[in-house]
Amino acid sequence: MSILSTLFRRRSNKNSGETSEKELYDKEGIPKQYDFSLEKNIKSIKEIFHSTSDYEEINIKVGNLEGCVCYLGTTLNKLDLNSQVLEPLRSAFQKDEEAYRDMNLLREAYFPAVSYEFAETLHQLIWYMLNGFAVVMVDQHTKALALNIGGTEKRSIVEPSTQTIIRGPKDGFVEDLQTNLGLVRKRIKNPRLVFEEFNVGSDSNTQLVIGYMKGIVNEDILSEVKERINKINASGLLDTGNVEEFITDEPYSFFPLVFNTERPDSISGNILSGKIAIFLDGTPFVLVVPSVFTDFFQSTEDYYQPFFMTSFIRVIRYMSFMITLTFPSLYVAITTFHHELMPTSLLISVQSQREGVPFPAVIEILLMELTFEVLREAGVRMPRAVGQTLSIVGALVIGQAAVEAGLVSNVLVVIVAFSAIASFVSPIYNFSIAARLIRFILIFMAASLGLYGIFLSLIVMVIHLVSLRTFGIPYLTPVAPFKLRDQTDVFIRFPLWADKFRPSYLMSKAPVKMKNTSKPSPPKQQQSEGKKENE
Repeated sequence: MSILSTLFRRRSNKNSGETSEKELYDKEGIPKQYDFSLEKNIKSIKEIFHSTSDYEEINIKVGNLEGCVCYLGTTLNKLDLNSQVLEPLRSAFQKDEEAYRDMNLLREAYFPAVSYEFAETLHQLIWYMLNGFAVVMVDQHTKALALNIGGTEKRSIVEPSTQTIIRGPKDGFVEDLQTNLGLVRKRIKNPRLVFEEFNVGSDSNTQLVIGYMKGIVNEDILSEVKERINKINASGLLDTGNVEEFITDEPYSFFPLVFNTERPDSISGNILSGKIAIFLDGTPFVLVVPSVFTDFFQSTEDYYQPFFMTSFIRVIRYMSFMITLTFPSLYVAITTFHHELMPTSLLISVQSQREGVPFPAVIEILLMELTFEVLREAGVRMPRAVGQTLSIVGALVIGQAAVEAGLVSNVLVVIVAFSAIASFVSPIYNFSIAARLIRFILIFMAASLGLYGIFLSLIVMVIHLVSLRTFGIPYLTPVAPFKLRDQTDVFIRFPLWADKFRPSYLMSKAPVKMKNTSKPSPPKQQQSEGKKENE
């Protein structure tokens, strides 16, 4: 691991980070100055967009002055362009040009309700066009008017497909950044909710936003997040998974160090607890940092259901994780080396089933595990109409055929199926991937050293988990190091009125999230009246 870290150590780049306008457009050879002459400005813009077919321009008249509306047709809604920009400008040629020598007067007269920005340089003008603005230029004006009239069609808000729940909000993030920010703002109506914008990717210039609660978030963690984002030096970032690889503390760990979700209520809850959310334009998945090991066993539905039921389900999740890790390897170890650990009747049953199997236990279980992984991947990649059918029917048919052909035993099919089903209990998909990978390592260790190999692998895994850090915070906190105050929401969930503090490992500026809360009870007056009636 250390050798790989040395070979692929992340290098800091003084020129990386948020690309400034000057760096971006000087690299492309774009002149910066916005000219007083409309003709020269149009010529410069045409030289920049001469190869693209979606560049469009419409000539207009503002009094006796020449004007032009420039835009990229693929970045805005043309119906809105016509109704909000072109229709008001059709009467502009009838007015005296002296009244609109200032671009701000033109905006007030024709676009009072449209979101706008002023472009005082050609760099700014090009940037606004790339972001879906319609740019209005008028001859003899020293700046252009960029109008944000709305983007193209986008996917409607639907229920998340990867983290479904029974009770709770059903809306999910989409690929539009502003929509995602609005879903969080809808839940947290607080002026201390801050969204800071960055541009990442030297070629894609993708918009990235971090969200946090000012006055609650730890400023040191916030500074570290900003620093890592500013060090991102990539040509393009298309998903938050790309961002995760650049900001994670240990890129060679099987375990995910950054929590991701497409649920707005989950992001809102984490922001309120003092964590930082990372949004990226073009993806519905949002990152949460810092994230610890126990975060991947929690679901937003845990806080919408009774706490007794939630606590029981959480215990099931931790048990399922251990079953996914160790169940197949325990079968290999016991059937190969430790027959004495099985009851005699069970041992006779297992060995009788394996009597006609030509392979040793490790080859037998690897054959079934790989078959199941192939079926799982095929079910994901197949068209949705047949993918689920392929997974279910394929597993039944192949499993039954393998048993009848004498390639595997019946008990092995049960073990592989149960451990595979247990891997789906985790609320976060990429955490279950880690368990699936480590399971193969344990199988090989069990085939080599038996139970000693399994315990040795688990010890190494725990040592690795203890050594991990996520933005300076131990990955296993609040278990190791143990923090008593945080145990109200780890393995079991205490009632909401009893969970009064934010996680102590975040070292929040406002550690108390609920003051003067107590167990709910009937009013004292009703209690006294009830006693009198009983007497």
